[in-house]
Amino acid sequence: MREFIVEADGGSRGNPGPAGYGSVVIDAATGETLAEAAEYIGVATNNVAEYRGLVAGLRAARELDPAATIRVRMDSKLVVEQMSGRWKIKHPDMKPLAAEAARVYPDAGQVTYEWIPREKNKHADRLANEAMDAGRRGEQWSASASTAELDAGASASAATAADADTGAATKVAVGWSAPADLGPPATFVLLRHGETPLTPQKRFSGSGGTDPSLSDVGRDQAERVAASLARRGTIEAIVASPLTRTRETAAAVAARLGLDVTIDDGLRETDFGAWEGLTFGEVRERYPDDMNAWLTSPKAEPTGGGESFAATARRMAVTRDKLIAAHAGRTVLLVTHVTPIKTLVRLALGAPPESLFRMELSAASLSAVAYYADGNASVRLFNDTSHLR
Repeated sequence: MREFIVEADGGSRGNPGPAGYGSVVIDAATGETLAEAAEYIGVATNNVAEYRGLVAGLRAARELDPAATIRVRMDSKLVVEQMSGRWKIKHPDMKPLAAEAARVYPDAGQVTYEWIPREKNKHADRLANEAMDAGRRGEQWSASASTAELDAGASASAATAADADTGAATKVAVGWSAPADLGPPATFVLLRHGETPLTPQKRFSGSGGTDPSLSDVGRDQAERVAASLARRGTIEAIVASPLTRTRETAAAVAARLGLDVTIDDGLRETDFGAWEGLTFGEVRERYPDDMNAWLTSPKAEPTGGGESFAATARRMAVTRDKLIAAHAGRTVLLVTHVTPIKTLVRLALGAPPESLFRMELSAASLSAVAYYADGNASVRLFNDTSHLR
């Protein structure tokens, strides 16, 4: 019978704060690394991240051989003692995670737990930090990206199984199942601002050009969405982009709900550089090479030093984590723009950058994403315009 060593770790930069985990499966007989797993999980505590790393490591081991005996080695005394049954699990965040870990290998005698000093858990610790670094850039950790590439700021691809160069091992990026019951999530209701004079013409309107106000149609849309949100009665705070069209839309809602509006620069629209005010066709005619690069690479910037989608994703990931930490368990209205909303949805789904071009987002539409304490996100609504009819 094969024996695997599972080493796992998790970390949180803030506790709670932006968090990630890493785990590695090792052949006990040869010392060969058989699988790696890592993931940025959003805002969570150290203990949640450590448990998530354990679950991922056990799942990776089971994928390799469900009959193998498993020796788990971690530098978390809490996880080792709780999973060994010597310490009671009292915290409500830990109970479902421990149960999830136990279900991976239901035969309790198949898995043993051993505490090791932190310096002997460097491999899993490195993976956890790579995952958190990737999350800071608005990306997910990829098994194909080396530490050097990540430090250089290379964009990691969507996590997929990939054969190692030697062909002897397989690195697997492991996700997790639906969120456990860890209390009420931070729910972001995402409202795109109402129409401006540029909206019907589908002109680029970002944060680097003119700052248009709402049109008459846009003001009517803002009043309609405000009335709809007032009927629902679930919004507890409002945060808006600093641009005029979002502040005007937010003001209409705030007046109905009796709330103040907080301005957050992180919610601003992408800067489209020299493309501001132009249609897609006009940009393609004037700057064909720049447009083609922009459509194929998230790192490409609009002509004239605009903001790339990769840069927007990094900004939105930082803004998201800050707002989650500030509004844990609350429902918050974020009044923002097309690219920020699409980016938040993309990151929640773990979708690739090109998915931005496959989403339709109407003026004054509502979307919603819930963020749980264990780092999971759930997209609950997208591009709802029923309130405008």
